[in-house]
Amino acid sequence: MKLREIADRLGCRLEGDGELEIAGVAGMEHAGPGHLTFLANPKYAPKVKHTKASAILVSEAIHGLPIASLVSDNPYLDFARALALFYQPPRPAPGVHPLAFVAPTAVVGENCSIGPFAVVGDHARIGRNAVIHPHVVIYEGAQIGDDFLAHSHAAVREFCRIGDRVILQNGVVVGGDGFGFAKRADGTQFKIVQSGMTVIEDDVEIQSLTSVDRATVGETRVKRGAKIDSLVQVGHACVVGEDNIICAQTGLAGSTVLERNVLLAGQVGSSGHLTVHEGAIVYAQSGIGGDVAPHTRISGSPAFAANEWLRAITAFPKLPDLLKTVRELKKRVDELEKNVQANNTTTS
Repeated sequence: MKLREIADRLGCRLEGDGELEIAGVAGMEHAGPGHLTFLANPKYAPKVKHTKASAILVSEAIHGLPIASLVSDNPYLDFARALALFYQPPRPAPGVHPLAFVAPTAVVGENCSIGPFAVVGDHARIGRNAVIHPHVVIYEGAQIGDDFLAHSHAAVREFCRIGDRVILQNGVVVGGDGFGFAKRADGTQFKIVQSGMTVIEDDVEIQSLTSVDRATVGETRVKRGAKIDSLVQVGHACVVGEDNIICAQTGLAGSTVLERNVLLAGQVGSSGHLTVHEGAIVYAQSGIGGDVAPHTRISGSPAFAANEWLRAITAFPKLPDLLKTVRELKKRVDELEKNVQANNTTTS
């Protein structure tokens, strides 16, 4: 594909030879002749002069180097769009594989592909253009919108609802039982029926081996555009807000509410029955024990304001020396007090 055509498709301004043939895209350090690369973070600008790429996506044109530029308002986004010009994952042909099972009462929209050993249960409804890979299980009564994509071993449990353009990566469980038990007098546990459902709205993607539990009563909901990484647990009756980013190994205890545009970095834990308000950022390995104010950044366990946390962790390595100093000062103070008392006694 010629660089000029890529510029037109992406809506970027071309600086340099538009007749260059581009065969693919790659990161700056791995790109070679015929590749398009990108510069999104200015701190990596010195690496540009070492790249072997033929062209680069940048926010400002690069002069004085033998490399063409595509000038973009958002180089990282346009790099992602360029990737899609050169690579699309394989799509199985429409149809139901002979080794799949689709219940007679299920409704499957047009142009769907259902792979071998996939199961679609009674009264389930699936919209148009779905791709359901081998070993996916759709339980009874589930309702799924258009352009659904489920990779192998994903499961959608009974009566759950999923919107349009939702992607479930391998091993995702939507609507597994919430973790609810009541203790009997003899100390044994009585399982609480999880009678609610899980609702996944439009344009959500959930990565591998993540669980979004069904509610005890009511619903668990993941709202439009949220992106959830691998190995995340969303507990029963949680709400994940619009356009949230939840990174790997995060756990949300029951009834956690995340408002719009919240970002939870890796290994964040929430104690539940709390609200993380709009635009908040929670840094990696933080423990959330209470409500988080809008547009704040918190860190630590228990989490508190990120700027204070940074000062605190700077002090942590110095604590042994500070303790030693305090002990020495205390020893000197004790000696001074003894000397003062001795002098007072002598004077008397």
